[in-house]
Amino acid sequence: MTTILVTGSAGQLGSEIRERSVRYSGYNFIFTDTGELDITDERATAHFISAAAPAWIINCAAYTAVDRAEEEEQLATLINGRGVENIVSAIRGTGCRLIHISTDYVFDGSSPLPYTEDAAIAPASAYGRSKLAGEKAALAWPHTMVIRTSWLYSSYGTNFVRTILGKAGSAESINVVFDQAGSPTYAADLAAAIIEIISGVIQNRHPYIPGIFNYSDEGVCSWYDIAKEIISAAGSPCAVNPVRSSAYPSRVKRPSYSVLDKSKIKETYNLVIPHWRVSLNNCLTKINTI
Repeated sequence: MTTILVTGSAGQLGSEIRERSVRYSGYNFIFTDTGELDITDERATAHFISAAAPAWIINCAAYTAVDRAEEEEQLATLINGRGVENIVSAIRGTGCRLIHISTDYVFDGSSPLPYTEDAAIAPASAYGRSKLAGEKAALAWPHTMVIRTSWLYSSYGTNFVRTILGKAGSAESINVVFDQAGSPTYAADLAAAIIEIISGVIQNRHPYIPGIFNYSDEGVCSWYDIAKEIISAAGSPCAVNPVRSSAYPSRVKRPSYSVLDKSKIKETYNLVIPHWRVSLNNCLTKINTI
């Protein structure tokens, strides 16, 4: 039975992978969070991975507090960089395949066109630098697939979608930035894609191709567009006002354009990626049933 180890399983993506995994019999999923596996502890990581002997590792463990990372860059890099080094060190000499999750923050957001996997990297924040360190550590292992994603949300955890929903029932109006363009990613879609890639390789439907890949839902929008969609779906009278990013001063330079080109992952692994509006409505429907 193929063993698949998932780190950071209490987060948005890890939780969606756990939920999706029940559809795949015959695989031994091991779900861990910091209580079971602290990837910043080199010896503990080596011991745990050696005992579990996974054929695959999906690394969802990450420091994701983008703003706080400006004051805690050392901690962010410890988790997002050194932690990945510890995983790679633990699987060295094995045939384990690593799928590592990264971010659009490795780019500076100045491109006028969707980012391809070979676009120039230039992180403009501590968080982005820490995630780039993780990418480099992961790619030191030749059996690594790095998946860069953007604007992740889910029915689990705290995220933009759940925040706007919370305000929809109480606020008369909200201000949302309109000058940042990107593609949101429903974590359930990414979870399904990851498990389908692994399953396809195991069942010899396609070969395993390591390297860097982009994944987000189809389409392009702003945070304002998403908020309008959420408020409309909620049937709320709350007004959504478009504002510039300058209305929210921050030490973090967020990418003004972070649209990812998904051609490579779609063609390599024969994936069909849904449009962001479809996925957002799927998530909202799920939240309403919780």
